[in-house]
Amino acid sequence: MSAEIPDGGPIVLFDGVCNLCNGFVQFIVPRDPEGRFRFASLQSEVGQRLLAERGLPTDELESLVLVEGDDWYVKSSAVARIAAHLGGVYAPISALRFVPRPIRDWAYDFVAARRYRWFGKKDQCTIPSGDVGARFLE
Repeated sequence: MSAEIPDGGPIVLFDGVCNLCNGFVQFIVPRDPEGRFRFASLQSEVGQRLLAERGLPTDELESLVLVEGDDWYVKSSAVARIAAHLGGVYAPISALRFVPRPIRDWAYDFVAARRYRWFGKKDQCTIPSGDVGARFLE
């Protein structure tokens, strides 16, 4: 677990108490063997700081956010960008960017609004141990 915010590499901000969001992070980790991605919960001090520095709302925790240096992507744009980074069989998912944003974000928001009901939630964000845990910025 690291408190410093690294320069450069992509950082995934996610709802730390959402089981779906945590599952997505657990999906990314083994598909990123080089360890390029770093992770922080939206609720964490690091997550709140990254949101505030980019002028994004710090009180609305309904979105996945991908931070890449001065650039950031939210909702379906974040998913498409993460897929592009993962490459391989996941690269075609990045084609989502060609679907008009209102349509893809409507689908994203539909699932996001029901994520706790469908997938449940935790009392707090669980940080893995070992090498994977070192990729979490908390």
